[in-house]
Amino acid sequence: MGWSGHRRGGRRGYHHGDLREALIAAATALIAEYGPFGFGFVDAARWAGVSAAAPYRHFRDRDELIAEVGRRGFEEFAAALERAWDEGRPDPLTALTRVGKAYLAFARDHRAAYAAMFDANLPAAAHPALHAAGERAFAVLTRAAGAIAALLPPERRPPPLMLSLHVWAMSHGIAALFARTEATPRTLPMSAEDLLEAGVLVYLRGLGLGGAPPP
Repeated sequence: MGWSGHRRGGRRGYHHGDLREALIAAATALIAEYGPFGFGFVDAARWAGVSAAAPYRHFRDRDELIAEVGRRGFEEFAAALERAWDEGRPDPLTALTRVGKAYLAFARDHRAAYAAMFDANLPAAAHPALHAAGERAFAVLTRAAGAIAALLPPERRPPPLMLSLHVWAMSHGIAALFARTEATPRTLPMSAEDLLEAGVLVYLRGLGLGGAPPP
């Protein structure tokens, strides 16, 4: 498969390759440039260099195409989090720090997939494969949260789901914050990784882990 052309109005010269993969690549490029709401099915066809009717051989509509980009993103995301967690070695707190860094790295390095995963607002009922892939990725955070909670006495353990939601919200918020500030002249006093590590540390200290809370 070969590609040519760079603008939305141009053709990308799809040559006798895998049409499904060409459309997914086109959608990924369009999401990166315009966001998940900034292009239509016909734009993906044009970027792939095929007729407007050709995508219907593989996808019901634009949303199904975006869902496939998101599903693949979640699969890669889950694998990255699994590698970072590494079964909690050498200890859950160290491993959780790696997971946070892996989260931010994925959001930074795979922006189109990340947008398809979290910004496209595709209903789970209509796209069960996307939803299932997202659940597999979130399960890594839940397992990590369970290992963290187990470090506390039973009477003080938060539910792993609640803890994982808090860490996810913090990670997602920081990823979004830094993605937006890159397009503005504002500078932040620390890196995304340092901000997340500090936030998680304060959170864990509030639970009674990682030493006494700061004054």
